[in-house]
Order: sequence, then C-alpha cells, then structure tokens
Amino acid sequence: MAKKQFKAESKRLLEMMINSIYTQKEIFLRELLSNASDAIDKIYYKALTDDTLVFNKEDYFIKIAVDANARTITITDTGIGMTKEELDNNLGVIAKSGSLAFKKENEAQDGHNIIGQFGVGFYSAFMVADKLVVTSRALGSEEAYRWISAGADGYTIESAEKDTVGTEIVMHIKENSEEEQYDEYLEPYRLKAIVKKYSDFIRYPIKMDMTTQKPKADAEGEFEEVTEEQVLNSMVPIWRRNKSELTDEDYNQFYMDKRYGFDKPLKHVHISADGAVVYNAILFVPESAPYDYYTKEFEKGLELYSNGVLIMEKCGDLLPDYFSFVKGMVDSEDLSLNISRELLQHDRQLKLIAKNIKNKIKSMLQSMLKDERESYEKFFEAFGRQLKFGVYNDYGMNKGDLQDLLIFTSSKDKKQVSLAEYVERMPEEQKYIYYATGESVARIEKSPQLEVVLDKGYEVLYLTDDIDEFAIKIIANYKEKEFRNVASGDLGFEANENDDQSEAENEEAKELFERMSSLLDGKVKAVKASKRLKSHPVCLSSEGELSIEMEKILQAMPDAGGVKADKVLEININHEVYSALKNAFEQDQEKFGLYTQLLYSQALLIEGLSIDDPVELSNNICKVMV
Repeated sequence: MAKKQFKAESKRLLEMMINSIYTQKEIFLRELLSNASDAIDKIYYKALTDDTLVFNKEDYFIKIAVDANARTITITDTGIGMTKEELDNNLGVIAKSGSLAFKKENEAQDGHNIIGQFGVGFYSAFMVADKLVVTSRALGSEEAYRWISAGADGYTIESAEKDTVGTEIVMHIKENSEEEQYDEYLEPYRLKAIVKKYSDFIRYPIKMDMTTQKPKADAEGEFEEVTEEQVLNSMVPIWRRNKSELTDEDYNQFYMDKRYGFDKPLKHVHISADGAVVYNAILFVPESAPYDYYTKEFEKGLELYSNGVLIMEKCGDLLPDYFSFVKGMVDSEDLSLNISRELLQHDRQLKLIAKNIKNKIKSMLQSMLKDERESYEKFFEAFGRQLKFGVYNDYGMNKGDLQDLLIFTSSKDKKQVSLAEYVERMPEEQKYIYYATGESVARIEKSPQLEVVLDKGYEVLYLTDDIDEFAIKIIANYKEKEFRNVASGDLGFEANENDDQSEAENEEAKELFERMSSLLDGKVKAVKASKRLKSHPVCLSSEGELSIEMEKILQAMPDAGGVKADKVLEININHEVYSALKNAFEQDQEKFGLYTQLLYSQALLIEGLSIDDPVELSNNICKVMV
C-alpha cells in the first residue's frame, strides 16, 4: 500500500513535537495509557444511550507486554477501537484529537471524563520508538486495520486480523545511543514505576506480566521465578472516595505512599470543590521542614492531576511562597493544558483554584492554632520563619493573611502567644504592644531595658528570630495598637514623680552628658539620664525606625552599606556608678574619660555589639584595677 504523508504543514512539525515538547521521555507511557483509557470511556458513553450495549466495568482493561529480545512494548486496550477512516483522521493529522471531538459531542456524566485532549500525545511514543504499529478494530465492525509509521516520513494503513474490539499499539524501541539508554523502557519494573507515578489513578486496570522470585513449594530455602499478571494501578484515588469512609491513617498512608515526606503530617484537609471551578485536593501540613527548605534549591508546589493523570509533579503556581511548606495534590478537569499536558496555561481556572487553596490553608492553620495548640507550636517551630518572611515580603502585601498566624514567646510564663491573645489581655491603660529583641529568650531576659516595662505589669513579646522585628515593623499596628521596642527612646509611659526627678537630674547633669557625648565622638547620638534603668548602670536605646537589633542583622549581610541605628547612651543616675562618674567629672577629667569609654563598651557588650578595639578595653579595665 502506498505511503501517505502526514496531514501537517511539514515533517518538521512532527520532529519538533517529538524532540521539544516533552521534557521527559518517560511521558510517552502516560500519554498512551490515557488514550487507552479514553477509548474505554467512549464505550461507556455509548452504553448510556444505546440499549443494546451493556457496560460491565470488570470486562475492560489495558494490558502492557514487553518483549526485550524483539525490543517491543505492546499496549492493548479493550476500548472502542478505530475504523480505517478514524485511523487516518486521528493518527494521520498531527495535533488532532478524537477524544476532544468525542468529548464535545458527549458531555461528561457520572464522573467519567475523557482524559486525552490532544492527539499530539500519541506521537510522544516516537521519543523512544523508531516504529509504531497500531492495529485496531472498531466497535460494531468485523474488520480490523493496521496503521504503520516510522516517523516523519509518513504512514501506511492496511487491512489486518484482530479477534476482539479495541486497539493494540506495538512500539519498536530505539537502540541505545551515547546520550540515551532506551533499554530501560524494556524493563518491566521501570514501566511499573512509570505507571505508578503518572497513571496510578486511571479507573481501569492496567495489567502486565511480572516475574518475581517465590519459594519453591517442595524445596525449603530454594526459590523459583514465577511470572504472574499484576494490576499495576490502584484505580480509585483517595481524593475521590467519600471523606466519611477515610481515617487519619488512610491520609497518613497516602502521605507516605506519595513520599511527600519521611515525617507524619500534623494536619490535613480534604477539599471537594464544586463551584466556579471543579477540583479535588488533599493538602498536608508537614511535621518537620525538609533539609533544603530554607535554601534556594527547594522547589515548592503541589502535584497536579487532570482526571487522575499526573500532569506536573510540582505546580508552584498553586501555592503562595509563604505557604510553600504545604504538601499534597490537586485534581481538576477544568484546567486548560498545553499540547504536552506538562505545562499549564495561566488561565482563570488555575487562579481560582490557587486562591481557594490559599484560603483553605489559612483556615486549616487557624484551626490548628485554636484547637490543636501543641501541634501548631510544633508546626511554627519548623515553618514560622516562612510565615514571618511572608509578612515582610512584597512590602507587607500579605500581612493581612498572615499576622493572625504569628506566635511569639511571651514574658508571661515563657509561653507562645498570638497577637490576638496578647491584645486581648492588655491592661486598659497600656498603649503599645511591647517587644524585646535578642538572640535567645535567656539573653533577652537579662536585658536592662526590659525591667521598667515588666515592672509596669506589661507583657513583652520576645523576638529571637532575625526576621521578627522586620515583620513587626511591616505590620506596624495590630487592632489599633502600635508596636514598641522596649529599647526605643519613648516607651509611652505617663510621666510620674520619678520621671520629673529624672528630668531635673538630666538638666543638672547636662554638661556632664554633653562631655560624655563629645568623648564618644559621634558613636552615640546623645547621652542622657535613663528613665528605664533600675538595677543596671547603663544601656543603649535607639531613636528612629532602625533598632539596634536590626542594625546587627543588616551589618551581617553583604553590602550592608554601614547602616547604623541612632544610639542613645542611657545612664542610671540612681546607680552608685553614676556617683563615681560625677566625682570624676568634677575632679579628674582623665578618669572621667576612662569611665565614659568603659560604660560605652559595657553597653555595647550588653547589646551583643562588637567592640571596636578589644585591646583598648582590656587596657582600660587594667587602669581601673590599679
């Protein structure tokens, strides 16, 4: 029979599809199995309107057979088959899909939906095969036909013999090359793995003969090879089962089976959406962060299925960055896919699903925070930093979604507290939400600046993560309460007698403080009597938006640009050290200069700031001792 040319504009189109459209060669099996599933679905559709047809699902299957010696893979289905004209039209026209046309004529019913929407999928077989032989017998026909092609040169169609209705595709696998090892596709266990990865939830059994080692019945300790037909796919995905029939163990097992992590999930949510966009999803909050979570190498995303067929292993567009820790899957029939089904068109449906998923994750976390506090605190220990970064990132655009999910260690019982809980128990006269920053809770508790706020009976949030204060600055205020660092210049306390006394003392010591400021040569913006110190002699406070802790963090970054907080050296005029300082100012200017440098160095050390000249500090201490 004369060879026909493909009804495409050029042979180059087929070559481009074979070599460029698909990122992984293993995809060919997904495409052919999806087409086979479609062919069975078509019989199901016809049975809905044709009383002469009885559809017994148990009678329908897909079979994979491997002949390594002949270098062939055969895929056989019990579907509707194709006539000679359909072979010519569906396989002779690149990018035409018989499934798509059929779907338009027969709307989906009873949850059965045509998977394949692009005829291009069939041609993916040429990525691993140099020849395809398709033998098909259509439903209601006694005749069969064979379609043969070796690629872009064209194809032939001839009469054939076939005892049963359906289609058989024989792939002649390419020889190995320096770049590719095609032999791997002749290994049954490799094909089984591909089926489990992409086609596990196709609703008809996918069968293949598998050879295993089994103990001999009559010989202890001896084994024999046994070849048995196995069903490779599970067929019914967990997300399509009734939620009331599923247990936590079922979801945990699915989490482990999909290798979402080696831990157990802390929480899951099962979504069955049927509105503007129809989809199913199962989302998990992991117990612990992957080893590479806080690195550039980490790739976020949910598994994406189209009618049970895996399309993308990690669809990043479904998750905002601040919820990138979420694992799970989404299955939808409404997505617009490109011809390879590997990439999504950025359409309205995808955005609707992503928005819905974001809201579901937020609700799930809020539920954990309210009802499963121990689990939530465990989650926050692993992923809280990501939520805080989400608050800070994009100029605070997402703070409204995230601020209620933040928790911090509180000065009250050293327990974790949310912003809502903090504000709810604030004394009526308290103006601000107070916080203190430091490398650890133990370090913060020793901070001199903390004393006066705690003595007022006010609760203080302990911020120990380097992103914390940046996030707090972005939030700015919560429920009309501004945030205030305990080390800031103005704590917002009402003036009292002690404050008046401090002001008087400050005026009296004005010349002394000016002299100290001069000696420190611009290292501090000012020196003043402290309103916050009680037992400590000295501390640093800051003025303006940049705190001392933020300065430390920024200075640790490359190209920090020498950013500095406006520091104020505060002296406790009720401390005995001040008396010694005052006497030195009046009687010994050299000693006064020595005391000034020591107090400044002491304040730097308390804040965890580096000393410019440790040798000078050591010498100054020695001078005091002698």
